[in-house]
Amino acid sequence: MKKFLVSLFALACCSYSIKAQKQYELAGEWKAASISQVKENGERISFPGFELSNWQPAIVPGTVLTTQLANGQIPDPFIGMNNKYIPDIYDTGRDYYTYWFVREFSETAAAGEQVWLHLRGVNYSSDVYLNGHKLNRQLHKGMFLRQQYNITKLLRKDGKNRLAVIVFPPDEPGNPNGGQGGDGTIAKNVGHQYVAGWDWIQPIRDRNTGIWDKVFIEKTGSVNLQNPHVVTLVPGKRKPTGGQQPAILKVSAELQNTGSVPLTGILRYTIDGKTVSKSVSLKPTSTTEVSLPDYSLVNPKLWWPNGYGEPHLYPVKLEFVAGGKISDREEIKVGVREITADWNTTTRSKQIFVNGQPVFIKGGNWIISDAMLRFSEARYDAEIRFHRDMNLNLIRIWGGAISERPEFYEACDKYGMLVMQDFWGSGDCNGRWLDPMKKDDQWTRRKYPDDHTLFLVSAADQIKMIRNHASLAIWCGGNEITLPQDIQTPLRDSILPKLDGTRWFVDYSNSDDMSYNFLGGNGDGPYGIQDIKTFFNHRTWPFNSEIGSVGAGDYASLERFIPAPNLVPPVYKKEIRRETVDSVWEYHKYIGYGKSIDAYGKASDLKDWGRKAQLVNYDQYRALMEGFSSRMWDWYTGVIIWKTQNPWTALRGQMYDYYLDPNACLYGLRQGGAPVNFFYNPADTSLHLINNTFVHQYDLMLVMSLFDKDGKERSLGQVFAEIGPATTRKVMDINRAIREAAKTEGVFLSLKILNLDKKVVSQNLYWLPDSSGQYSGLANMPKVQPEISASAIQKGKIAVTINAPAGGPISFFNRLSLVDPTTKKRILPVFYEDNYVSVLPGESRTVVLDYTPKNGVKPMLALEGWNMPEQFISIK
Repeated sequence: MKKFLVSLFALACCSYSIKAQKQYELAGEWKAASISQVKENGERISFPGFELSNWQPAIVPGTVLTTQLANGQIPDPFIGMNNKYIPDIYDTGRDYYTYWFVREFSETAAAGEQVWLHLRGVNYSSDVYLNGHKLNRQLHKGMFLRQQYNITKLLRKDGKNRLAVIVFPPDEPGNPNGGQGGDGTIAKNVGHQYVAGWDWIQPIRDRNTGIWDKVFIEKTGSVNLQNPHVVTLVPGKRKPTGGQQPAILKVSAELQNTGSVPLTGILRYTIDGKTVSKSVSLKPTSTTEVSLPDYSLVNPKLWWPNGYGEPHLYPVKLEFVAGGKISDREEIKVGVREITADWNTTTRSKQIFVNGQPVFIKGGNWIISDAMLRFSEARYDAEIRFHRDMNLNLIRIWGGAISERPEFYEACDKYGMLVMQDFWGSGDCNGRWLDPMKKDDQWTRRKYPDDHTLFLVSAADQIKMIRNHASLAIWCGGNEITLPQDIQTPLRDSILPKLDGTRWFVDYSNSDDMSYNFLGGNGDGPYGIQDIKTFFNHRTWPFNSEIGSVGAGDYASLERFIPAPNLVPPVYKKEIRRETVDSVWEYHKYIGYGKSIDAYGKASDLKDWGRKAQLVNYDQYRALMEGFSSRMWDWYTGVIIWKTQNPWTALRGQMYDYYLDPNACLYGLRQGGAPVNFFYNPADTSLHLINNTFVHQYDLMLVMSLFDKDGKERSLGQVFAEIGPATTRKVMDINRAIREAAKTEGVFLSLKILNLDKKVVSQNLYWLPDSSGQYSGLANMPKVQPEISASAIQKGKIAVTINAPAGGPISFFNRLSLVDPTTKKRILPVFYEDNYVSVLPGESRTVVLDYTPKNGVKPMLALEGWNMPEQFISIK
């Protein structure tokens, strides 16, 4: 085992930072061709002068499908039934999706300079050629194992170089037979599993074959600084504000001496204007790991999760200096924080602490940003920002997908999102359950993948790639199953302690080590739409890793990917107790709303259906988060929603659609997860106050009112309250008042928190059904004509104010949209301070919109309310 691990760590050392001293990406200008069109070998293809005029433009980073899509050879697989008509690799054979990718670039090496080629991700195996030479000795395999080559001696003197990469699909593409992960054999590879199809996606036809991640050129001196490792220790129990006791930094890095002679130099790093250094002697043609002296950072600015404090990041610059010259430099951003986990004996589940403070986990399950691996820093930033806006504090990366990219983690660092990173396995493919859709039996699937050594080498490599990110909080062995024992044991006991050693490792996503399962079943759920009372009175697993509900968008979202003939609403059938839906809806994995839409009156068309679905969406996710929060530290230490986003145009579980258009799920969840919240428990008609911060909250004025459909108010009183940090408690019961007021047509319940300046800290508006469970009053609400203004307050920011007239009804459930003035289509993405907002009679609400302006487009505001027709308003 010791010899094996030494070999493993050596193989996994090909790492680098995004911000090295001299580094650039080989983006754009790639060409591609199928192997059926190219008979020459790699040495010939990579030699400058080989004719490429009949090759097609290629997308790198990307896949064969993204290249085919860009060249108009396939229809968009995210729209309608298009994906059904793209040839599947299981039927065509692997050669059909085996492609060459070629890129020319200009580069030479100056005296004493080393030039490196990095490929951060190829799926699944590849051979790499440069200027007529093969770079890899044997076929490179593994979706998650990066490649690094010293190409200094192979660069042409005239600087005109050609790189050629042949990419082979996964060894086992699997049969997409409709099972979770198809027939399961996709898991025989060390790669992602969803590409053979799942209950939220149709199969990806090429299984994402291609150079799916970035390709870089890096230039260093004779010493290459790689795999820096920064560990921060924050002893004691800290607070987000005020002076801080020192924090300890432990920094190390690997130094690769490429020269044939010994070398002496200085390894140093700088943080907060201070420099820590160490003199180092390096043997020739060797790699040495060097640890710098521990450093005590005085009065540090700490990194905190979203909702608890600022996620401060320090720029850190590491350099190796020899002979007075910088040989190599790496720049990273470091969040000073310490994350620990302990067992809560009351809930019987793990509890997360950051800087000594207990953090109630409000999380979302994440699949991947784009199912066809079309990543961008801007998209990552937008998606993580949406999660921040939901008032979540953790994202779990599901094990059937990937280890996420550094740019994803950079966004999580920026927005204060903790991350739980699964490794690559799932109970569905890897044998937890008996499944007639699977090709192999459970005993065989339990041993997947085929190459356990490749899995461990890849895991070590990925750990080195992302371990410095402050947001990374938890490693997880796999989704709903442990990894094979000869993978799990060295990963847990040897690899992680050596390469990281600072984070909790949970053996699988719903393990008893995470959340003791005293309820039976498989340890997660329920899934699908719920009676909202369920979230309050039905006890689930104390750290629930997956619990989900609905998530369809409105008409503007649906029409982006559903063809016009198929834009028909689902219809609930009492006799079968479920909905019937169109075939395109079925293909896009629609998860039903049951009879919940009909409680608002049968939908007249899809626009009406989509509008009513948003009311259900808001209610579902607000209740989910308030239900779990109401039993914080009593029943629960955390909850992770299945799921908060879709990387494909699926009709289920999402707070925003694939095109980054948010729906009411996001804003219901935002309200339900507010750091300080005053909320209603529908199960027992009680009111609760929660403080999910580390600060004792004093002098909160709680204001309670009922409103009928016409806007007539009945006060339930107001009272000053205070509440300690990380606490939830019952305030009062309003059973009788609610029962009487809601009996005939339902009623609105308004709950507000005011501070001593009489400013609103939180406001929560519930629409409650009548005694038969119908929202009859909403159907008969009078129309309202609020005053609406929209003003640009700075570039990319617009303030929208809604004034509801006194003496009239509530201006209810107003959906704000920023639109193109010509097409009236929504501009995406836009970040709304709040949305689906309601304004009480005689009151005013102002919402700030944040977007990226485009040259020549002056947007308009669209606003549509429940009791107000859509309006288009010019922005001053």
